[in-house]
Amino acid sequence: MEKEKILAFCNSISKGNLIETLEIEFIDVGDDYLSARMPVTKKVYQPDGILHGGATLALAETVGSAAVAVLNRDPHVITRGIEISANHIRSVKNGYVTGIAKPVHLGRSTQLWQIKVYDDNQNLISICKLTTLTLQRNN
Repeated sequence: MEKEKILAFCNSISKGNLIETLEIEFIDVGDDYLSARMPVTKKVYQPDGILHGGATLALAETVGSAAVAVLNRDPHVITRGIEISANHIRSVKNGYVTGIAKPVHLGRSTQLWQIKVYDDNQNLISICKLTTLTLQRNN
């Protein structure tokens, strides 16, 4: 599947859910990565006016889980995040943050992803680790 079709598909399933609420947009895909960006606005701030770590984790889990589906390319499975952790390195107040998911381990049923989150100036904001579980669809 070509790059534009993959990104269009990822963005089409983002309607009516948290991905749309946070305005996450899938922007690039390659053989071993998927990236998405999210605007940093007041709606994703913590009380002191910087990006909330939970919003960063939502971006990371979104792009990591979608990457399993995109790179796996098996329509008969579903993916669920089962563990996520992050180290937040810098704060950000505006612009966009971009998460780039790359696989560390791609097992048949579990996968381990590293998602690095950057600001508009390519400063590293957070490093996240996501473990996903792939299950057979029941339909």
